[in-house]
Amino acid sequence: MINLNISETTYPCIKRTANTFWIGKVQKMKKIKILIVDDHTIVRHGICQSLSLENDFLVVADVDCGRMAVNLALWHRPDLVIMDIGMPDLNGMDTTKQILANNSNIKVIALSMHAEKIYVQGMLDAGASGYILKSASFKELIQGIKTVLSGELFFCQDIRHLIIYKNDRPCTDNKCSIFSLLSNKEREVLQLLAEGHRSKEIGEKLSIST
Repeated sequence: MINLNISETTYPCIKRTANTFWIGKVQKMKKIKILIVDDHTIVRHGICQSLSLENDFLVVADVDCGRMAVNLALWHRPDLVIMDIGMPDLNGMDTTKQILANNSNIKVIALSMHAEKIYVQGMLDAGASGYILKSASFKELIQGIKTVLSGELFFCQDIRHLIIYKNDRPCTDNKCSIFSLLSNKEREVLQLLAEGHRSKEIGEKLSIST
């Protein structure tokens, strides 16, 4: 491996910024580092393969459990994490909280098969900046990645009807909350999910079927 020590002092034609460096008139862009967290191998590999075809993105790691994701986020310091919700050892909500507690600059997008508002709110409360269903198109995932990295929230088309402003007007720019849409029972479930309880435990506590 060749290690090139490039500096403005040695090469005056080079100018460096936080995310780019210039060699002459050619701009070299720093790729966006992405960590993929999902306990389904075929989903992870599919996303990795699709993102590898994009020039702007670099998948630094993919992992099937939340606890390992926390460690990998510390090691790789990704710009963005694509996060599943339902994982056996540590759910996506708790994993997101731990990752962001260690590095608040990381952006997280939830990628889930769950379209229910309780899961959307749970991930927002955990600190996620976006929510995309696994049935969404890859084009929509790319749009979501670019949107959250620009500092905005993103929700895929199929769940935007759940989103409202805090003043109860329809959401049009993704700056919103859905907590007021939750029933009392759903809020109880959300609280238990946030505390790390599994679905079976929640069902037993609240006497509901899971």
